[in-house]
Amino acid sequence: MRATIVLGLMTVVLASGASALAQSRPDSLTMTCSAAQALVRQQGAVVIGTGPNVFDRYVADRRYCMPTQISQNAFIATRDNRNCLVGGICRENIPINFGR
Repeated sequence: MRATIVLGLMTVVLASGASALAQSRPDSLTMTCSAAQALVRQQGAVVIGTGPNVFDRYVADRRYCMPTQISQNAFIATRDNRNCLVGGICRENIPINFGR
């Protein structure tokens, strides 16, 4: 009986994990530019697909980046705009040292 309960619980846990993996991310090619901008602004940080098997994490501003990172403007293709300024992408802030 105990083995049956454990097996049942394991099945529930595995099934819920599989459904989380199967969730789709927003697709910029099906969204308008203003919808993509609003999504990033509302979520703060969101992973958006920009083509088949291509995606990235876009942020509303630097607050959603790691402390050592900066936010650089990010342009993506949307249904109505090939160069939509959707927000930013977090990048490491690497100072340029010209031999000093």
